[in-house]
Amino acid sequence: MTEIQKNYLNCPIRHVISRFGDKWSMLVLLLLDSSETGILRFNEIRRLMTDCSQKTLSQTLKNLEQTNLVHRKVYPEVPPRVEYSLTDMGKSLIPALSTLVEWGEKNFKNVVTD
Repeated sequence: MTEIQKNYLNCPIRHVISRFGDKWSMLVLLLLDSSETGILRFNEIRRLMTDCSQKTLSQTLKNLEQTNLVHRKVYPEVPPRVEYSLTDMGKSLIPALSTLVEWGEKNFKNVVTD
């Protein structure tokens, strides 16, 4: 195996980004960060992300929880109440995502063409 292939396969950024690099995960993280309380319930997130299906949002939240970027708190009530918030690790990712959003806003016309 060549050196380039080994470096490619072992690249840490490749493995890290694969955990939250999809558009839905980034949007959820940014929505939780921009929330006044830092906490949102599933249906609040769903209302803000109208083009994301319920199934996809559910899978996205589970993935973010497994990756330790989002905390899921279930209250023992009937009906059950579930709240989502950023973990400390999730909060530490926000500055990098914010920089990416700024870059996207500045370069949108050059990147997205009809």
